[in-house]
Amino acid sequence: MGGVADVNFTLVQLRYFVTAAELGSMTAASRELMVAQSAISAAIAQVERELGVQLLIRHHARGLSLTRSGERFLVEAREFLAHAAALAESARGLAGSLTGELAVGCLTTLAPFYMSRLLRHFAGRHPGVRVTVSEGEISAVESALLDGRCEVALVYAIDLALDLDIRPLTRARPYVLLPPGHPLAGADAVSLSDLAAEPMILLDLPRSRDYFRTLYAAEPRVRFRTSSYETARSLVAGGHGYSILNQRAATDQTYDGGRVVSVPIRDDVPSLDVVLASVRGVRPTARATAFAETCQEFFSALSET
Repeated sequence: MGGVADVNFTLVQLRYFVTAAELGSMTAASRELMVAQSAISAAIAQVERELGVQLLIRHHARGLSLTRSGERFLVEAREFLAHAAALAESARGLAGSLTGELAVGCLTTLAPFYMSRLLRHFAGRHPGVRVTVSEGEISAVESALLDGRCEVALVYAIDLALDLDIRPLTRARPYVLLPPGHPLAGADAVSLSDLAAEPMILLDLPRSRDYFRTLYAAEPRVRFRTSSYETARSLVAGGHGYSILNQRAATDQTYDGGRVVSVPIRDDVPSLDVVLASVRGVRPTARATAFAETCQEFFSALSET
């Protein structure tokens, strides 16, 4: 008669493994957990014996590294510990008052526009949840989601991994950014063909650069490339070219005191979808579900203003 095999390791031992693996050192894990290094080492060895696989490679005086099995197990262990914490909260009757930690990822080009207000709205509804935010380019945020370092992430839906589910939040239509003295700065709208002969300032980020190129029938005349949204604005204000962006700053002034003008694009160009991404097939914690609901409410309210 088949059944579930006995597993003789504990949540504490799993936590010791995750901490040691993330820090890459038994010594560092000992300091972090305030537990004897020998106890951590013994706990991890017990987990390895129960699984029948080696999870960590011990390098003399050089810390730890994960085996391939260890890498996969680390992702599962993080998820398991998160759900164990959620289960404990439910058992204590805390479902109506969420507590604990929530790790959120965010694209660097979206964080300055939304994250502060999102966190304020979420804290107002769930003050017991401590949110940590990791910013990065889209590939880095994807990796953080897939290896369990964050549970949800605010990103653009640009060629996202197939393992991710998305919740659409809003659409960001591209616009042209011009210096105030440009002949088209006062126009109601501008066609990209009107700018074909002019130098462009390209916001040069992974996948974003490909999106911007799809807006053109022919290759634009890129004069400067930058990975910084604000540097692109400053270069435009200084008369070095025009740029195309999707997010709009609350002011037309740049960091260096210059000014820019935003003009709509007349052509039928694709917008970028802002979405909340999570790993497909992974049951979200109550904290992640609450954050997703806050995001939905927040962006719905923005669209009505």
